[in-house]
Parts: sequence; C-alpha cells; structure tokens
Amino acid sequence: MALKSGKDEIEYLLRQVFKKYELETGNKLNLNTNRRNYEDIAKMLSGISNQLPYTSKEFGHSPYPEDRNSKATEYPYLKYDITGGQIKDAFNGLVAKPRPFLVDACYIYLYGVARNKFEENILDPNLIATELDDLTDDTKPSGFKRKSSFSLIFILLVLLGVAIFKWIDTSNKMSSLKADLVITPYQPSQAEIDSLEGIWMVYIGSPQARKSDKNRYHKFVRNIMNVKYKDGYFTFTRYGAGFDHYGYMQYESPQVVSIRSYVKGSENKIEAPRLSLMRLSQNKDKIMVVSASWNFDAGENNDIIGIREVYIKQGRGGEIKEVINTMDNHACNCKIVQWKNGKGDRTFYLRNELLDTIKDETLKKLIDESSILLRYPDSVTILKN
Repeated sequence: MALKSGKDEIEYLLRQVFKKYELETGNKLNLNTNRRNYEDIAKMLSGISNQLPYTSKEFGHSPYPEDRNSKATEYPYLKYDITGGQIKDAFNGLVAKPRPFLVDACYIYLYGVARNKFEENILDPNLIATELDDLTDDTKPSGFKRKSSFSLIFILLVLLGVAIFKWIDTSNKMSSLKADLVITPYQPSQAEIDSLEGIWMVYIGSPQARKSDKNRYHKFVRNIMNVKYKDGYFTFTRYGAGFDHYGYMQYESPQVVSIRSYVKGSENKIEAPRLSLMRLSQNKDKIMVVSASWNFDAGENNDIIGIREVYIKQGRGGEIKEVINTMDNHACNCKIVQWKNGKGDRTFYLRNELLDTIKDETLKKLIDESSILLRYPDSVTILKN
C-alpha cells in the first residue's frame, strides 16, 4: 500500500500537527492567511528538521547532507529551517511538491518515525493513497470531473440568480419610487432643454422679511444659478450672498417646471428646503417664479414664506467659479462669482442691496414688499416705508 503524496499528504499531516500542538500546549491556533500565526509551529518543526542530517538511522529517512558552507546559526537561516510562510502555503493547498524535510519533520513529530519507515508499518490509515489520489487532474474519472463541473455551474447559477433577484428588486423599488414621487413625468424637447439650461440671475426680496435686520426696508439679493441638463431632469447650484443652494428641476408639462433645492449644512444634512414653480414663456426676458421658501433670518425668526422671484437668463455654456480670498472679497464684503465662457469673463458681486439701485422700474415692483407672503401675517415684519 502506498502513502498519499503531494498536497493531499502535507495538508493532512499539518492538520494533525496542529491538533497535537494545541493539545500539548493548550494554545489555540488562528489558522488564517497570516504567516506569523504559523511561526511557533514552524520553529518547533525546525528543531526536528535541522537534526535530519544526523537521524537517518534513528527515524528511518533518506540521508540529508549537512550544511557545511553556511555561516548562519540562527532561525530562519539554517538550511533545513521551516518558516511560517511555508507551512501556511502548504496547509492552504498552494504547494504541489512540499519539501521532503518538512514532510519528514511532520511524520517524526506525529508518529516518531520518518516517512520511509512509516510506510513499512502504516500507523494511520488516513494516509493511505486511494486510486483517486494517485490520478492527476487530467486522468481522473470523467464522472468526477463532471461532478466538479456540475458543482461549479450550480454555484455560478445560484450567484447569477441572486444577482438577478437583487437587480429586479432594486429596479422595482426605483420604478415604484419614480411613480410615487412623479419623477420625470415629461420628457422635454431639445428646444425646452435649451431654454432652461444655462446661467440665470435670480432677483429675490427675501431680506425684507428678516426681523433681525433693522435696515431691511426695500432690500433684495441676487443669486446666480448654473443649470445643467442630466438624463431627463436638470441639476443646479445656486450661489447666494451668504450660502449656496443645490437642487434639481424637471418639466412637469410643456413650459411648466418644478424646482426643488436645499442648503447643504454640516455633515451633509439638508437644511432650508425650497419648492418652486416656473412657467417658461417665449420672448420674455423676465421669468416669474413662485416659491415656498424661507426668510433666512437668525434663530427663531427664521420662518417659511411665500415669495415671487424673478429669473433672468444670462446665457449658456462656460464655467461658474466662486472667487475667494482676494482683496476684492474684503473690499466689497460680498460673495464674488465669476462666469468664464468663450465670449469673455463676467463677474457678479452677490450681497444684500437696496431696491433703489435697480434702474428697471418693472423689476423693482416685482420684488418689493408685495412679493412676500408671510406664514403668519403681521404688520411689523415687512416694512412698508
């Protein structure tokens, strides 16, 4: 009867070595992929393997020549030293032909004899080779290979089924969400996309609703919006004098656009959500938008308001960039936004301003005190004169 060999033999031997070592020492081994976890075993077996040049008669193994040329005297630099990495790889089936001194060291530790002598009197029947062990992968019975192939195909089919199920589940959830929230109900034409996409200047009179500002009378603020089309809807960044808004737009029907935005606060939390409706009209430079917004006042004075905003399109294309840490920032006490396009650069200075600075009388009336609707009407928040 022949013994197992190669991977099958060393994997079994090492498994038995680990069991015996744990029983003798009381130490539980962590048999993962970290080679350091195998070093104690390696050093113990090295104590046996380094004596092999002198123990062939005692343990019945083939002669091992002495390492007469080596100047090394410490582990792991001796000729027959066994390392934790070697044991890890052999135990995990990565070594087809393990080193003979590792195999003999395992036999001696487990059975008190080397492999050759063990084969004369087999003490562990689990080490006896079977017909299947003696065959290479190419010569194993077709039934065995077929079974392995079926197992692999079955596993792949299960994984594919799980992936398809998750995809269908996610798709159904997205479809349900899209239907419930009425996302992209109308696909805009290219002309409608062109009319909405681009750079907009927004005039808004919300500073007039801030109780904490004693000088709020007839104040307004301008914002700059950069609107970009994206797969059926639009995203935008709205640059304000004090903070920026982020959001999206979508056509609800021809010419009718809904707008949702928010301030991105600390830890990416949504603050001050806004909801707006816009009706795009051809050949009109001023687009009136009605919004459920905030007065953006301090502390408890911050409240929801209804307000009319005026959008005026500046153009399309180019890049919007905020200018920071310049002398101009300090001098104007405002936010500076620069629009760079092929036709040249434009700079916008965003801050609270007085309505009287607007020369367009029509625009001035659109964003005065009559443009604001308070949640709780009073006679003190909006100053009339």
